[in-house]
Amino acid sequence: MHTELAVFENRAAAGRVLADRLTKYAGSPDAVVLALPRGGVPVGFQVARSLGAPLEVLPVRKLGVPGREELAMGAIASDGTRVVNRRVVRELGIAEDKLQAVAAAEHQERERRERIYRGRRPPPALTGKVVIVVDDGLATGATMWAAVAAIRRQQPARVVVAVPVGAASTCRALERAAEEVVCASTPALFVAVGQAYRDFAQTTDAEVCALLDAARATQDDQAAGA
Repeated sequence: MHTELAVFENRAAAGRVLADRLTKYAGSPDAVVLALPRGGVPVGFQVARSLGAPLEVLPVRKLGVPGREELAMGAIASDGTRVVNRRVVRELGIAEDKLQAVAAAEHQERERRERIYRGRRPPPALTGKVVIVVDDGLATGATMWAAVAAIRRQQPARVVVAVPVGAASTCRALERAAEEVVCASTPALFVAVGQAYRDFAQTTDAEVCALLDAARATQDDQAAGA
């Protein structure tokens, strides 16, 4: 674990640093980079480009506590996989109907993003693949837990969780779910993911789509030249 805080200029710079930790997967025909939108896509774009791997997205939505939306009580993934932190739900006395209402709203937003980012393209086939799941950081890890659970349903050969920065306890916990967890920076005093970035502006849908288009064009060019 790297306990000193690494400060990245932006998500693209963080992606390049993260890619340096994943070089053993460079050129692997089985590797695919799966980014969690929106913030994980600029990071994943750099990783995919460096490794020569395809870039795909897995829309996952955090289930925020009503009135304290930054606090996750769970998350929902693209295939309906849902992870709930029952400890948070119990300690804050969140009623089941409130949980269901939040889940329904986030499910709609997840479907909206799926349509925008993927269009008519089918979801990626992950069976037998080395799936490198990328986000811009890990705090509670709720969205990553849901993502990994959804990926497992497709029986990949290996799941690698990769982030530029994360809470040390969250990175350790995810080792129970993934074959490998790569956290480039796990600062001893972790407050929030944004502390590791000089520019942590919200990534837009348009930026996500542009990066996905660029990554797909690169893959198409490589396939044509093969």
